[in-house]
Amino acid sequence: MITTGDAVTRGTRILTEAGLQSARLDAQILAGHILGIERATLYAYPERPMTAEQERQFLHLIERRARGEPVAYLVGHKEFYGLDFFVDQRVLIPRPETELLVEAALAVIRRKIDAGEQPIVADIGTGSGAIAITLAVEEPRLLYLYACDISQQALEVAQLNSQRHHVENRVHLRQGDLLAALPEPVDVLLANLPYVGTTEMELLTPDVHAYEPHLALFSGPYGLGLLQRFCKEAQQSGMLKDGGVMILEIGYQQREPLMQLIHELWPHASIAYKKDYGGWDRLLQITV
Repeated sequence: MITTGDAVTRGTRILTEAGLQSARLDAQILAGHILGIERATLYAYPERPMTAEQERQFLHLIERRARGEPVAYLVGHKEFYGLDFFVDQRVLIPRPETELLVEAALAVIRRKIDAGEQPIVADIGTGSGAIAITLAVEEPRLLYLYACDISQQALEVAQLNSQRHHVENRVHLRQGDLLAALPEPVDVLLANLPYVGTTEMELLTPDVHAYEPHLALFSGPYGLGLLQRFCKEAQQSGMLKDGGVMILEIGYQQREPLMQLIHELWPHASIAYKKDYGGWDRLLQITV
């Protein structure tokens, strides 16, 4: 019978040989998943035995990880903004940099609620529902908000996560292309749309390119296609109210072309941008 410490050591070696820089962390997460325990418990009790069946399951996951499958898909969940979200290959894995969008949105929403308003909020391209659900959990004064996606499969995952976090009555899931799913104009419009260009494919790590849904990743050769169409729809459809706020997650080379487009669409709009933890342009916040 193998101990958890020996299993993690063996898994780390296999993943290191596969060229994974996060080999030991990945092995610990996968071992903890199989045993149903936290990483801290793994550290504290490395002598804890693994059954033969647990060892088999662990090594199977290690082999899948060595082939590049993301850890979040292997264990079926990912933490985002301190909350645990179910994920699988129907949706993009939530990224830490998207927490910046949540923080910016919460600031706008709370400012409006504190001023006596009840803002209508929509998250476009919701995927797993991480943004909309986090907003609902973090700001219980928000009566409801919309979470829209073109993919019915993604919305099925978002529904599971809404139920997991007990906000299914406040997060209204709607299927449609961009703003077509919205039933009413909104005060706060959020979008983390696909913004990777097909010319940038080689910049993605193999696990992202091979396993995550391309529908949620790519948008034209330079990644601007959907973002540009979204901005034009927001201006032409009337779905963003006068004085409304739009917050976009963007790619690292997209700030200037998008700001130029926004100034053409809303000549009097105020635009702020924010960099992510790596120093890359990541958010545009537009008040129209």
